[in-house]
Amino acid sequence: MSRILHIEPVPTLPPVLDFLQQARSQMFAGRADIETIPPDLQSFEQTYASGTGRMLAACDPARQLIGTIAWRAYDGRFAQLDFSPKKVVEVVRLFVAPEYRRQGIADALFQALWEQAIAQGIEVLYLHTHPFLPGALEFWQRHGFEVICRDADPQWQTIHMQCALQ
Repeated sequence: MSRILHIEPVPTLPPVLDFLQQARSQMFAGRADIETIPPDLQSFEQTYASGTGRMLAACDPARQLIGTIAWRAYDGRFAQLDFSPKKVVEVVRLFVAPEYRRQGIADALFQALWEQAIAQGIEVLYLHTHPFLPGALEFWQRHGFEVICRDADPQWQTIHMQCALQ
C-alpha cells in the first residue's frame, strides 16, 4: 500500500473538514454533539498549521482523502495526568475511511507522525481512546503506547495512554 499512498501535511481546514466531521459522526454518534465543529478545528491554523501541532492526510493515487492523523500541544486538561517537564503532544484525529481499513494506512500515518515528532524533539506522545472504538486500544499498544490510567466514567470510559519517544 505504501507505494501508492501519499501522506502529506494538511495546510488548511477545508480539504479535511467534511472527512473529519463524517469520522466524528461514525465514532461518536449518540455520545457527543457531532454537528458542532470542535475547538481545535475551529482554530485549525493556530492548532495545526502554524502552531506546535501538525495534521497529516493520506490520499490514494487519485488524491482522494482516505485518512488523517494529527498532534497538538497537550493542554493539561486531565488533572490526573502530569507530564511536566517533558515536551508532550496529544495524538488526535486518526481516522481511516472504512473502505480502506486493514490495509496498513493507519500504520503508515502513525509512522509518518512518529518520524516528524522525533524530528521536532517531542519526548512523549499522549492520547486517549475509548473501549467502544473497535481495535483502538490494541492498535495503540502495538505501536508502543502503554495505558497510564482509565476513567470510571460510564459513558466514555476513557483510556489514557502514552509513548515515550526519547
